[in-house]
Amino acid sequence: METRNNTGAIFKNDNKKAENHPDYKGKVNVNGKDMEVALWMKTSAKGVKFFSASFSEPFVKNEPQINKNEPQNTKINSTLKQTIIHESNFDNDDLPF
Repeated sequence: METRNNTGAIFKNDNKKAENHPDYKGKVNVNGKDMEVALWMKTSAKGVKFFSASFSEPFVKNEPQINKNEPQNTKINSTLKQTIIHESNFDNDDLPF
């Protein structure tokens, strides 16, 4: 579902399985940025009902993990890194020919 700028939609969470799961969930767009929103129905100490809200970045399935110590455009897996390190320690004098 695509949302226009500064709009969104929130729906009852039919998949709520535990008390800490949100009562309502949805997607909003704030100033051009898509966000997920979760709402919990609460009651204050004085008996006033209200919503507690949480906003988060949209979930992206299978997003590659980024090492903060590497440049953002470098995507080398650890096996390849080990291979590169191993080959960089290779001495041409070790060749049998």
